[in-house]
Amino acid sequence: MGSEAKLVEKVCEIYDKISKLETLKPSKDVNTLFTELVLTCIPPSSITISTLPENIQETRSRLIRLCGEAEGHLEAHFSTLLASFPNPIHHLEVFPYYSNYIKLSHLEFDILTRHYSTEPGVTPKSIAFVGSGPLPLTSIVLASNHLKNTYFHNYDIDHEANSMAARLVSPDPDLSRRMFFHSTDIMEVTDELKDYDVIFLAALVGMDISEKVKVIEHLAKFMAPGGILMLRSAHGARAFLYPVVGPEDLQGFEVLSIFHPDDEVINSVVIARKCEATMEADHDNHHRELGIGSFVPSSCKYCDFKAFNSPLINQMNIIEELAMDE
Repeated sequence: MGSEAKLVEKVCEIYDKISKLETLKPSKDVNTLFTELVLTCIPPSSITISTLPENIQETRSRLIRLCGEAEGHLEAHFSTLLASFPNPIHHLEVFPYYSNYIKLSHLEFDILTRHYSTEPGVTPKSIAFVGSGPLPLTSIVLASNHLKNTYFHNYDIDHEANSMAARLVSPDPDLSRRMFFHSTDIMEVTDELKDYDVIFLAALVGMDISEKVKVIEHLAKFMAPGGILMLRSAHGARAFLYPVVGPEDLQGFEVLSIFHPDDEVINSVVIARKCEATMEADHDNHHRELGIGSFVPSSCKYCDFKAFNSPLINQMNIIEELAMDE
């Protein structure tokens, strides 16, 4: 049996045991099985998840959902524990994967700094984190260690998760001033998305790629042109733990960089920039709206307004208005 077949067999064995658990709340059995799963999936692997048979794909989808559920319980457990301290922010190291968040946040900050601005020292004024959960460690670590003047808006659909998260930062005079929590479905947030320089999308927002793509399309529609989107993905066998996001899933964005760690940081990091003008309709519809039919080349990609060179067309202010609207 090849190494890939052994890996798949091992993952399916662990999935079988996890799926029989009565609860995924932290316990000795739950912790042991998920630790075994992570240790199985972390070593570098050339496995291509998309080529696996359909039954394995279905097992993977179910496993990702179980991992997400277990992660939610783990975060809620430690958020409650941390809230028992007078200042929870001083005790974050009690969370067993805190060091991973320190490394991942440092990595994301480095990647963001490289692509955010050509001017040194220019940092985002306002960041949204979508899917922040009851223990918003990425926001907390970035705000405390790296982006000390930035405002963080944390979005989670679960009001209870936000209440738990807010309790962690409320005793801290600095973070309580710069961190906000919004209990809402991100698909219902529209014009406010233009206010953010950077939007982070948590790994577990959209447990399968079709759900995640719907969220990405929504962000592409409402984010400010030139805004930065940072996502977490997975590579190799780590794709049994988290959904994989590829460039083809980021319509309306220019992918700037994809980084695959090979250490205990599990998530890959994807950074993309919202295109200056995204095409919200197919270009035939778009050209009909402009009322200029055959003047526009059929290769129009993301409404390349440079195509409109005809003197006749340049007189049409409607094009400028459309460009500004987009």
